[in-house]
Amino acid sequence: MLRFPAPVFDASTASGGKALGPLPEWDLTDLYTAPDAPELKADLAWLDAECAAFAVDYEGKLATLDAAEFLTCVHRNEAISTKAGRVMSFAGLRYYQLTIDGTRAKFMSDCQERITNATTPLVFFTLELNRLEDDHLAGLFAANADLARYKPAFDRIRAMKPHQLSDEMEKFLHDMGVVGDAWERLFDETIAGLGFEVDGEPLTIEGALNLLTDPARPKRQAAAEELARVFEANIKTFARVHNTQTKEKEVMDRWRNMPSAQAGRHLSNDVEPEVVEALRNAVVAAYPRLSHRYYELKRKWLGLDRMQVWDRNAPLPIEEPRIVDWASAQALVLDAYGAFDPRMAELARPFFDKGWIDAGVKPGKAPGAFAHPTVTEVHPYVMLNYLGKPRDVMTLAHELGHGVHQVLAADQGEMLSSTPLTLAETASVFGEMLTFRTLLDRARTKAERKTLLAGKVEDMINTVVRQIAFYDFECKLHAARREGELTPEDIGALWMSVQAESLGPAFDFMDGYETFWAYIPHFVHSPFYVYAYA
Repeated sequence: MLRFPAPVFDASTASGGKALGPLPEWDLTDLYTAPDAPELKADLAWLDAECAAFAVDYEGKLATLDAAEFLTCVHRNEAISTKAGRVMSFAGLRYYQLTIDGTRAKFMSDCQERITNATTPLVFFTLELNRLEDDHLAGLFAANADLARYKPAFDRIRAMKPHQLSDEMEKFLHDMGVVGDAWERLFDETIAGLGFEVDGEPLTIEGALNLLTDPARPKRQAAAEELARVFEANIKTFARVHNTQTKEKEVMDRWRNMPSAQAGRHLSNDVEPEVVEALRNAVVAAYPRLSHRYYELKRKWLGLDRMQVWDRNAPLPIEEPRIVDWASAQALVLDAYGAFDPRMAELARPFFDKGWIDAGVKPGKAPGAFAHPTVTEVHPYVMLNYLGKPRDVMTLAHELGHGVHQVLAADQGEMLSSTPLTLAETASVFGEMLTFRTLLDRARTKAERKTLLAGKVEDMINTVVRQIAFYDFECKLHAARREGELTPEDIGALWMSVQAESLGPAFDFMDGYETFWAYIPHFVHSPFYVYAYA
């Protein structure tokens, strides 16, 4: 890999040829300069040695450590997490830039296997920590304030105590993680390799999805039908991935005595199942007066007798089509953040100036967007597929909300900087709302304000109603898989049941929409993640 000492910029265009200006690419040299960098090789060698030494020094001995010794043990564990996280962040980010590149996929897989092998001796740490009595830990915390800082992290670990297996079984599952992750890679590489064509124009999945917001209804319809055609052509692969992933989770949950498929996610989010159920029930009960009511209004605004799924994100007739170039998007988000607090804009600015964002849409690049915290001694990286639509600007504001939060959390160290998804998504939606408020303040006409408000209503429906519908789909999917293998038609029927319920009576559903579950990455990468948005 070539070393780029500064961000590399590559001009990109949105679908339709409207220039966006230079779009930034990641400069990953803050992690490592190249896959064969001496520093990376040295870190892998250090991990091999330090993990072995850690096991020699502490396995079977946690209960005998005093507070100062326990703190040293925690610091050494964090140092191992930092080195391993640095390697995997570099390998993973390179892979997501071009998931169809075999050399990048091999490099990531090799790194993962190397680190899995190195860290297997550390499995004892969590198991032994969970065997300590509460009174013993309380005494250690009372004796050392620096150690007591880690109590929230220990509490999260100890929440899994009723569900941990024998030491040998936990080591086996640790090693098998690499195999399970291969199904996620199959999903990622399949999605990134999909090709679409609308009106003779070749498109990535991001380009095709982008056309669902086109002002021209025939263009939206053509895009939706092309998405359905390509999903259907690959539906057996997607069904196999979902069947395997859900079955693997069912086996794991059964061995760990999890009371439900959702229980593991609730534990990691530090939230009671009753709270999530109350959230779900409240949102579903509000479907008629939220999404159903809004989409009936939108149907009238669009002048349609019936809405189709390709009309869900259509612009309003009064909306002036516009493409927001990258420089304008940057200025808007920084202004919005700065209006709240100048320090927030200062924390966000390096993302633009130092190659911490990869924004362009490219063949083979992973779809969607994310903010990756990497490790606390470096900085986060943000991935986008920026096409210049107003929603893309909101996605930028959303991911930078994550990014700023991750920068602020880094001072807490590796164990304490990670947060439950429910808190993480609070920061991101906050970033969105700041940007929306700035746009609303700048609106000059009633039509512009109406367009902005309607767009925000749609964004919040997508954030709350759509995500709870996704959650219901996952609940049904995992429950059904426990009864046996699911055909693509089975999964499609589950999908359609929640879509009709959440979107409401204003919609008809085209043939082929039953395949649109196939491209949602959260179902594969992070089961039951989605309720965190709501």
